[in-house]
Amino acid sequence: MSAVPAPDNHALLRVAAGPLVGPVLSRVVGMLAARAQCPIDRLDDALLLADAVAAHAPNFSVEGRLSVEVHADVQGLSLTVDGLRHDAGRELMAAAELPGVGNVLQRVADEVDEVDGAGLRIRLGFR
Repeated sequence: MSAVPAPDNHALLRVAAGPLVGPVLSRVVGMLAARAQCPIDRLDDALLLADAVAAHAPNFSVEGRLSVEVHADVQGLSLTVDGLRHDAGRELMAAAELPGVGNVLQRVADEVDEVDGAGLRIRLGFR
């Protein structure tokens, strides 16, 4: 019996900065995480990361548009936020700091990396 290839499990969102960023991003993250058989405890973490990105990234977008690429597989989920002003990756990271809690992105994600100064890659492992 031959192995069945895994389904293509990614999406590229290009959303106008505004009230739809949060609901759209959360639903796409939830859908892709479910298809990747994300454990339920990590699904909450994935949605928390999506909420943090949706709450802060539009403030740093270029031309009022936000681009987020979401990938999920059995190993985990990644969010790559693009379309930000130059050097805004660092600013987006700093904006996720909450008093008494700390930095939400760094506390929840397994990896957070700046991408070319104008983006952020966030990785959440499922294992």
